[in-house]
Amino acid sequence: MADYSAYSDAELTGFLKSGDRSAFAEIYNRYKFILHNHAWNKTRNTAEAQDALQEVFSTLWAKRETINIGTNLSGYLYSAVRNHILNNIAHKEVQSKYVSSIQQFSNNNSTLTDHRVRENLFKALIEKEIAALPPRMREVFELSRKQHLSHKQIAEIMGTSEQTVKKQMTNVLKVLRGKLGLLTYLYMLIWLR
Repeated sequence: MADYSAYSDAELTGFLKSGDRSAFAEIYNRYKFILHNHAWNKTRNTAEAQDALQEVFSTLWAKRETINIGTNLSGYLYSAVRNHILNNIAHKEVQSKYVSSIQQFSNNNSTLTDHRVRENLFKALIEKEIAALPPRMREVFELSRKQHLSHKQIAEIMGTSEQTVKKQMTNVLKVLRGKLGLLTYLYMLIWLR
């Protein structure tokens, strides 16, 4: 068995191209520590450095017949490790932006959609309770809250006293507060201003 440690990088590259596993093992043993340090210096992460090394050497073996190393094996390996790390960084950035945009879209849309659904439910509930009021009370309420008329203006329109309008508004609000509950009642006061 030949001592592959005595061969130059160029000779090992030639043996590698012909499928010599021992030449590959020698290249691996010769460069694994140096490349690992190089990868670690770039990533500051042992696992990522090991992954980069494994990927580079796996590719080297898989593409040994077609790969163009040239005369500088160490330069090729350093570049391969650097490129692998840069590709991973770029991939992580794209992935991070994608995940972030999906989360942002999801959060904004679900909140907005949820808010609109609740708002529509509240509106429907309020409208239902307003429709259930006696006709005269409903008319006073709608003139006050939907058309924003004063008690005096409502009294003139309905042909009644201002005091009667005030009393009917008080009664309407008591009825709605009792039927709708405090939170819905407060929402109704804000919504119908």
